[in-house]
Amino acid sequence: MAEVAIEPSWKRLLEEEFNKPYFEALVAFLKDEKRKGKVIYPPGKQIFRAFELCPPDQVKVVILGQDPYHGPGQAHGLCFSVPKGVPPPPSLQNIFKEIQDDLGLPPPPHGDLTGWAEQGVFLLNAILTVEAHKPASHRQKGWEIFTDRVIQIISEIRPHVVFLLWGQYARSKKPLIDARRHLILEAAHPSPYSAANGFFGCRHFSKANAFLIEHGMEPIDWGRL
Repeated sequence: MAEVAIEPSWKRLLEEEFNKPYFEALVAFLKDEKRKGKVIYPPGKQIFRAFELCPPDQVKVVILGQDPYHGPGQAHGLCFSVPKGVPPPPSLQNIFKEIQDDLGLPPPPHGDLTGWAEQGVFLLNAILTVEAHKPASHRQKGWEIFTDRVIQIISEIRPHVVFLLWGQYARSKKPLIDARRHLILEAAHPSPYSAANGFFGCRHFSKANAFLIEHGMEPIDWGRL
């Protein structure tokens, strides 16, 4: 079995996955890459940071990204997010622009989304690691099987979650979610290449909060970062 350091309640829910051959092969691949001297992002202790900050019983909103940023110092285990002191990448700038248009909140002075995660926004990349300067380099190594199961578990065990699916890749995960129990909001990806095709004006942040309030939950303070 692969020994994984992850938040205890997530560990209980995902124990079965850690025992499966695909996950053991994934761990072996990552160890081998490190042995070869390859630089992998995010740092090992931050791979499961989204899980640490947002235990399963606290998940209210899921934002799905594809794979981590591949530049030095950018990836820290939360999709779309960068640590304080690192300039927000273009997609994140567009997310802040839509929040400003939707809710009237000015863009924050940094791109660290930890404050969202601590309120129940699960910031999940479908692929949790990447080789430095090589986007999508860890595709089809097993992460997608793992994170698909994570999405299914959230759909199964949590009531009334808002899933924000931006772009074709994220939207392809829709069949994993029980649309009768949850709110699925779809839009174009916030990337500069596609944001004007339906991300801008989607008003997902106010719609998410309206759904949470309707079901007796505290809304997300999207400005609390």
